[in-house]
Amino acid sequence: MPTETATPASPALTRRDVPGRRALVLMLHGGTETSTRPVDGRSASWRRSAAMQRAIGDTLHEAGVSTWLVGYRQRGWNGGAPVEDARWALDEVRRELGRLPVVLLGHSMGARTAVHVADDEDVVGVVGLAPWLPEGEPVGALAGKRLLAAHGRRDRITSPRATRAYVERAAKVAAEVDFVDMGPVGHYMFKRVRAWNELAARASLALL
Repeated sequence: MPTETATPASPALTRRDVPGRRALVLMLHGGTETSTRPVDGRSASWRRSAAMQRAIGDTLHEAGVSTWLVGYRQRGWNGGAPVEDARWALDEVRRELGRLPVVLLGHSMGARTAVHVADDEDVVGVVGLAPWLPEGEPVGALAGKRLLAAHGRRDRITSPRATRAYVERAAKVAAEVDFVDMGPVGHYMFKRVRAWNELAARASLALL
């Protein structure tokens, strides 16, 4: 019989801290629409963001910026479950590090999570990579914040057209918005890996 694995009671954090930190990038990984399976080291979405965290860490650390990666309790969106996990992580940042400016760096479902928690008082902006932003997704949490969204034209998992539409709507409330066309690449950032990583680091630092 298959073994049932209990969902963790709280999210996990993979921390890469730098001495004398002046800011933090909180990374939010992707997922799926519905799944109660727990996130662990075998989760492909978490592993992609963990690889990016390692790749961009040195560049951010040289600028005095730490990186934390959230591991959600469940792999699915499940009506917004990762939003609670992201808010928990932002509270942990304040508890552990005090008040720091925070950029939310999210891939796919992580970007959707980010735009829901961008109203946190310490968040200065969102970098969304191949974001999952369905029609009608609210933009209110971005009021006064900055948003950069990047999408490949061959993405068949999430919609670059929907992302452009979201950015246009967000422009009505956000302090600044930008859309970056990543060219003929798909959703999972397997192609042009260096370009995705460089954009993630550069955009995060620019928002700070």
